[in-house]
Amino acid sequence: MNDPFRLDEQRALVTGANTGIGQAIAIALGNAGAEVICAGRSSMDETLALAPNSSALKLDFSDPMAAQNIFAEKPIDILVNNAGIIRRDDSVDFTEADWDAVMDVNLKAVFFTCQAFAKAVLARNGKGRIVNIASLLSFQGGIRVPSYTASKHGVAGLTKLMANEWAAKGINVNAIAPGYIETNNTEALRNDEERNQSILGRIPAERWGKASDLGGAAVFLSSSAADYIHGTVLNVDGGWLAR
Repeated sequence: MNDPFRLDEQRALVTGANTGIGQAIAIALGNAGAEVICAGRSSMDETLALAPNSSALKLDFSDPMAAQNIFAEKPIDILVNNAGIIRRDDSVDFTEADWDAVMDVNLKAVFFTCQAFAKAVLARNGKGRIVNIASLLSFQGGIRVPSYTASKHGVAGLTKLMANEWAAKGINVNAIAPGYIETNNTEALRNDEERNQSILGRIPAERWGKASDLGGAAVFLSSSAADYIHGTVLNVDGGWLAR
């Protein structure tokens, strides 16, 4: 009997795979049998040493159109949009430059990368899986991260829109909303003792998440086990949103 969670003979592209959540997802997809292309602007050496059957691709998503020609070169079955940045400041002081930088990487690049992927899949009458990385801030406001919050609300909305358009055409589009995960983006929060304790006090699991906690969800949404799942934003948050 075939294992519906295996990804053998599938090729995946994971953006922002050099560290943290992207790295963990690349490792998980590789362990499930996929060939994994790790894309981003930083060195992927550490990820390539950990993820089986993986390779690196230099892409800088500060250019939202960076991936326009990637999918025509070789068929990609699974796209994981993880690359993202964050800028922190009070809303009254937030700059246009910081707004634009975050929106370009976190939202505009996600849409146009998905668009290029979908065009290639549809052109070959194939099937495809898109897994976008959303956030708890796809549902909440947060503080001092206005462009990040707006971008992640947008990712959740685009996930549903694209699912509406492409579900009947062989492309599953879903998202994962990580909770508070131990990554570079949350280092400032973890180093702030008061914020750290207030966050931990709300998480039913009573711990920060690890990047590896996202791997299984990504494999599931990339697999045939999720054939009838479209437009879902799956919370992987230790129970935060249930509180």
